[in-house]
Amino acid sequence: MHITDSHAHLYSEQFKPDRLEALRRAQEAGVRTIVMPNVDHSTIDAMMELEVQAPETCFAMMGLHPCSVTRSFEQDLYEVETWLGRRPFAAVGEAGLDLYWDKSLLAEQQEALKIQLNMAKKHNLPIVLHTREAFAETVALVEAAQDGTLRGVFHCFSGSPEEAEQAIKLGFLLGIGGVATFKNGGADKVLPGIDLKHLLLETDCPYLAPVPHRGKRNEPSYLPFVLRRVAELLGKDVEEVAEATTRNAAALFNL
Repeated sequence: MHITDSHAHLYSEQFKPDRLEALRRAQEAGVRTIVMPNVDHSTIDAMMELEVQAPETCFAMMGLHPCSVTRSFEQDLYEVETWLGRRPFAAVGEAGLDLYWDKSLLAEQQEALKIQLNMAKKHNLPIVLHTREAFAETVALVEAAQDGTLRGVFHCFSGSPEEAEQAIKLGFLLGIGGVATFKNGGADKVLPGIDLKHLLLETDCPYLAPVPHRGKRNEPSYLPFVLRRVAELLGKDVEEVAEATTRNAAALFNL
């Protein structure tokens, strides 16, 4: 069985002691493809190094995470644009809006997202969206930028059925991770009404480990727990969900 982890920070410092072992565990669990979102200038080197170490498994994105947006974000985006012009990437990302920790930089986050939406269109790449406590604000910017060519994924989606419908109508996929396994995660109210063609699987490791590892460091080898939960909620075979979500990821990220 081939499973794709569409969003994993496997290059994170948290994996420094056992990164290659974590990669081996992932492959043994059937996770053969891992797509890695960038965070900011500080994560580029580690991400690129892992891609070189595992070129048939790990694929890098390039973007600026909303929590790394500062009042001088333009320099970071200049570096993102430089990298996008230098070599191929799987996507622009992760980009988006995050109002959970700090609302004082909303204007800067919005401008950074607008610029990255345009980068995605310019380079004919999907965009991977992080949205926390800011779904409506994110959708508004995506709607304004959507000219029929914009595509991507709302990663770590845990919204309502109405929000899922909004994202899908915009031509975006939904990234489903460990939250789907949580008792009050809400996936049971959303996923049964979603066609498999709109879904990706992800860990967002080292964050949001699924049950039964909740509260621990997450890693790609835990993705089968998400896979089984999604299959259960959709009433489908695990193999069918693995195949469909891997196919969706391959098409979106041109893998």
